[in-house]
Amino acid sequence: MKAYLVYEYGESAKFVEGEVARPAIQPGHVLIETRATSLNPVDHKILTLNLGINPEVPAILHMDVAGVIAEVGSGVDDFKVGDEVYGCAGGLKGQAGNLNGALADFMLADANLIAKKPTTLGFAEAAALPLVSITAWEGLFDRAKITQDDSLLVHAGAGGVGHIAIQLAKTRGLKVATTVSTQDKADIAKSLGADDLIFYRDESVPDYVKRLTGGKGFDVIFDTVGGQTLDQSLEAAAPWGRVVSIIGQNTHDLTNMHIKGLSLHLVFMLLPMITGEKRADHGHILSVVARLVDSGKLKPLIHEKRFRFFEVNEAHALFASKGHVGKIVLENS
Repeated sequence: MKAYLVYEYGESAKFVEGEVARPAIQPGHVLIETRATSLNPVDHKILTLNLGINPEVPAILHMDVAGVIAEVGSGVDDFKVGDEVYGCAGGLKGQAGNLNGALADFMLADANLIAKKPTTLGFAEAAALPLVSITAWEGLFDRAKITQDDSLLVHAGAGGVGHIAIQLAKTRGLKVATTVSTQDKADIAKSLGADDLIFYRDESVPDYVKRLTGGKGFDVIFDTVGGQTLDQSLEAAAPWGRVVSIIGQNTHDLTNMHIKGLSLHLVFMLLPMITGEKRADHGHILSVVARLVDSGKLKPLIHEKRFRFFEVNEAHALFASKGHVGKIVLENS
């Protein structure tokens, strides 16, 4: 089969078209004929950095996939050949070795990590959803355990995880505030359901906390940016608040967390792929997400330019330039 391989990692790493053996079906797995993938920050980081989860080279990268089931392994009862599915199922190194990614004609995937894709979306749109939707779900529902009475701040509401988090929170009836950098991104966030907008470059944390919460702070803050934004999240949280972040590699002063009695939760949605544990949770989340999409309650934000698999290097160059708004998607055709 055709695949797009990397033979090294680092800033100069590139994808090279090649031919590799089609994966053999395994028990508990399905073989997906790949139709599309999307580009997540972690996909680019694996290409350019050593994260400790980089597959052994030559490697097939990209985690998100949408496609059609071509083969079904023994022990799989929920899928059949011809089903249209989506998931986040490879593109890294697990405890048992490489989990090949989606940049190939076929991808072997643990059946627990996938779900039937939304019927109202094409493959490219569906491929934009798995990683960001699972991350947002775990942050809001599994960690913060949001309720309708919570005041919620989502950082970077037009970003990959942020734009999904806004929509998921609205399905639970929350009022949502979000930070944005430009008017265009503010318009996007508003269209997705955000109630209050914060231009973070123009308004200080104390000012927007006073304006939106009367100085109390937010009950729940979802930090999708990390670094200084996590420090600002601790500052903006209400006493006994819950702060969730998806990036925790920096050093932070936890004084605000201490004096307010905050809880801090870090989400790393790749753990089931890496460890092999709790994989069925991801399949379940994606099944619910598909129903939300098909009922009109959730939609992906897609960058206007579409790429083909053979243009994967150009797609990563665009990502690195930060010249995109919405998920970058690639189609296998």
